[in-house]
Amino acid sequence: MFPRQSLHRFLQVSQRRSFVNATALFQLGILNHVAIATPNLEKATAFYRDILNGECSEQIPLPEHGVTTVFVNLGNTKIELLHPLGDKSPIAGFLAKNKEGGMHHVCIEVDNVYTAMADVKAKGVRVLDKEPKIGAHGKPVVFLHPKDCGGVLVELEQR
Repeated sequence: MFPRQSLHRFLQVSQRRSFVNATALFQLGILNHVAIATPNLEKATAFYRDILNGECSEQIPLPEHGVTTVFVNLGNTKIELLHPLGDKSPIAGFLAKNKEGGMHHVCIEVDNVYTAMADVKAKGVRVLDKEPKIGAHGKPVVFLHPKDCGGVLVELEQR
């Protein structure tokens, strides 16, 4: 447990856009978004827009990823609402196990997704794809196996 002053200083440093570790092969950036799978995209969008007064994007179909997304802008980060698109959607499988939906993944920015991918693989973390794919923001992304990340699916996105 942090003493109160140390925790306060830690949280102030945490507000930066990126974390610089001079010995690391790649640099972590900000939390880009938290993705939530939903069986009803319209209902979920209405909640964030009408109840929480969030700024929501239009629905964005991404057939290459098997999802339709809506981004909710929170100012300092985003929520990505995910809904299955097509029979081979990975979100359909997630919703089959989690009928109400729920948190699907977290996305963290990195300065170089290729270097990050090689580094985490060298440290024993499984990467779900052989090569980065272009994600919803038009930037290269890779996903790390949840069993190697404390039970959380982690997406690394190039800044």
